[in-house]
Amino acid sequence: MTRPTIHDVAREAGVSLSTVDRVLNDRDGVRQQTKSRVLEAIDRLGFQRNLAAANLSRKRRYRLAFILPDGPNSFMRLLEQDLIEAAEAALLDLTSVETIKVPPFDAGALADLLRKLDADSLDGVAIVATDATIVRIAVRELRARGVAVITLVSDLPGSERQGFVGIDNVQAGRTAGSLLGRFCRGRSGRIAMVTGSMLVRDHAERRLGFEQVLRTEFPDHPIIAPLEGFDDKDRVRDQLAAKLAEDPEIIGVYSMGAGNRGIAEALSDLPSDRAISVVAHELTPYSREALLDGTFDAVLNQNSRREVESAIRLLREILDGQSPTTLPEPIGIEIFMRDNLP
Repeated sequence: MTRPTIHDVAREAGVSLSTVDRVLNDRDGVRQQTKSRVLEAIDRLGFQRNLAAANLSRKRRYRLAFILPDGPNSFMRLLEQDLIEAAEAALLDLTSVETIKVPPFDAGALADLLRKLDADSLDGVAIVATDATIVRIAVRELRARGVAVITLVSDLPGSERQGFVGIDNVQAGRTAGSLLGRFCRGRSGRIAMVTGSMLVRDHAERRLGFEQVLRTEFPDHPIIAPLEGFDDKDRVRDQLAAKLAEDPEIIGVYSMGAGNRGIAEALSDLPSDRAISVVAHELTPYSREALLDGTFDAVLNQNSRREVESAIRLLREILDGQSPTTLPEPIGIEIFMRDNLP
């Protein structure tokens, strides 16, 4: 069944195309009786206006900002590059996209930035959230000033954000647990976790899912308390190397944040007869190299380009008054091993 067009509406209402266009774009010059007739025709036909075309016709511009953590996190830098490329394409749809960086894992800095944003020059914001009350309050204040807010990669539940674009991080943690448990099957020993920070929701949710699977399905592999590396490869390397030297019973490592270079460097100093299985996140040049040389066993990945494009689309839909649940598909979790690298 074909969708009704503006021509069908004009024919049904007995008016010209220009009259329908005026009604759709809420312009003057149409009598109330005629306007009512057009609106009734729209309802009868089930006409759905093409918002993109309508916005182009009235030259509506969208002004969006993406707030990302600064620092050496390879995935965030990949996301930033994707944003630069997506911003160029978005200009064709009258959408300007800027990237703003804040110190990583710094809830105060993120909240301060949200409060300082100029609501008169901005329509929507996507943030990689730090899970803190002051950030929730800042989001609420920004919404009250008329700016649309969604979260990207790391969510902020309980806030007034209008949508989230990213993977299911509990599911990602469960997947990591299932993989690592199988990689370590047949060996006795403990499992180490390396996180960026428990201040971000995505890492906390990954830990939850990971521990659920390890404790129920692989109880013979006790889990030690997570090491917080704050996505800094040197800190990750030093902490993990010290823990591996202290505890010779560690047989597996789950890296749920960045700093994968530090993981690889810590493992490179181990004797050749000590086997450590590793599951990490995000397919970056460093994790790819670790897969190829056998240091990592598996990498869970999220498609950063798809997340950027979906976030831009979601913000535009919210600003157009559409339901914020219209994201076409959830962001899936990709599992890469050495033999299926793209």
